Order: sequence, then structure tokens, then C-alpha cells
Amino acid sequence: MPHVAAARYGKDNVRVCKVHRDPSTNTQTVTEMTVCCLLEGDISTSYTRADNSVVVATDSIKNTIYILAKQHPVTPPELFASTVASHFIERYAHIHAAHVRVVTHRWTRMNIDGKPHPHSFLRDGEEKRTVEAVARRDAGISVASSIQGLTVLKSTGSAFHGFVRDEFTTLPETWDRILSTDVDATWKWSTFANLKAVQASVPKFDKAWESARDITLKLFAEDDSASVQATMYKMCEQILAAVPDVDSVVYSLPNKHYFELDLSWHKGLKNTGKDAEVYVPQSSPNGLIKCEVSRS
Repeated sequence: MPHVAAARYGKDNVRVCKVHRDPSTNTQTVTEMTVCCLLEGDISTSYTRADNSVVVATDSIKNTIYILAKQHPVTPPELFASTVASHFIERYAHIHAAHVRVVTHRWTRMNIDGKPHPHSFLRDGEEKRTVEAVARRDAGISVASSIQGLTVLKSTGSAFHGFVRDEFTTLPETWDRILSTDVDATWKWSTFANLKAVQASVPKFDKAWESARDITLKLFAEDDSASVQATMYKMCEQILAAVPDVDSVVYSLPNKHYFELDLSWHKGLKNTGKDAEVYVPQSSPNGLIKCEVSRS
């Protein structure tokens, strides 16, 4: 007989902006988020028997997110995601797991006349800080933190040679190339016993994000890269060393190609190898390299 093997539902794309006002300094801080919350539990009859008595309406889920954002801190996002997830398994006995994803959109304080402005901000890129928290009844809270959409490029210090060559290969080897990618880095924390354990770890979350971001940028810039694979492994190693409470680190890096352009057809104009200055950015297809590094 058919049965519901797995099911979850909830509210996606809940947009929230919270303004924190510090009267002592007359400074304000904005946090803009997009939240997704999906619930699991004893809900199969809503699918198989049209029984809505087990359904917490998605509109109620949306309203709960707004109320919790008013009543609780929304930073760091690891704490807010865990707060929302914990609420649903504590409030509803038939809900056994809550999956919460919080995407924090980057607003950077403006500098006006060389001074930070107290209440004005700018969007200086599409980089996002993302958190996924899953609260399971009697199984604690798992948290994964991410950097996403951090676009980087370096014009030298990257090579790619010695790869497999056969009848399918046209790519030339190179000892010097442009390297560009959109960083997607995730670090998975050791499981927290409950929301109190997450609250006790609040000072670690921002520090870990800063360490992961700094390590990513420093290694990207300074590593004499033999390949995207080799560089991303070093990033994983260093984040594990810097953040002892993290169990594993995952990178997903698209290789955004910039190809040399042969202009020799125009009066012998040199624009390849050491003479290359003009490149053609490629939107697709692109390489995609993934890696997960865990502690032994």
C-alpha cells in the first residue's frame, strides 16, 4: 500500500527587517533576513485523509517568525534560527522536527566625511550570511553556518596543469591564469543539546564567521594555487583549526572562467601568454568544484 514516506511543509521567503536602536550612542543597526521554516511530524493524515487538524497553518508560521523577531535577538543568525526551530517542537507535541533557514542580507554602514553614519547603510555586494538550524525532539539542534555569494577574483597566482589529457581534451595547460569564484562555504557545528546550549555559544558564532571569511579571503589571495581543489582544501583545514566546535567544512566553488583572447589576426597583435591583457569573461558553462573536510 502507498504511504507517506517523508513530508515537510511550512512558509518560505518570509522577509524580516529589524532595527536595533541604541539610545546611549544614538546609533541604529539594521538586520534584514529572509526566513524559511518547514515542519515535520505526525502530519501524514493531512495528505492521505484530508485531515487539517494536524496542520499548523503556514500563515501562523509566518506570524510566529515576526513575533519571535520582535521578542528575541535576531543576531547572530545561528541563535535566531535555533530560537524559531525550538519554538515549534516545544509548542506543538505532534511536530517532531523544525527546519529553519535564515539568510542575512548584507547592509554596510555608510562612511560620510570619514565617519560612520549612525543610521545609513549601503548594499556593497550580494554576499549573504546563511544559517540552517534543525531542531529535533529528543535529538538536539544541528546548526550549519555559511558564507554565500562572496564574489572574488585574482588576476594571477593561479595555475592548472598536469591534468588528464586524452582524445576529449582541448583545454591548454596554464601556469598563470585569472581565478574567480562565488564563495559558498559552510561549517557544520557539533550538535547542540538544546536552545540553552546554543545561547551559551553565542559569542562563538560571529567569531567563527569572521574567521571563516578571513581565512577564505587570505588563502584565495595569497595561495599559489595549483587548482581550485588544492586551495579549497587548505581553506577547510584552517577553518577546522580555527573553530574547534566545528565538525566539518564544506566548500562549493564555481570556476568562473576568463579566457585569453587571440588577437593576432589583427596586425599580429599579441594578447596571449605573458602578453595577455584582454580576457573574455564566461557566464557558462563553468567548472564546479565541491569538497567536504571532516575531523578524523
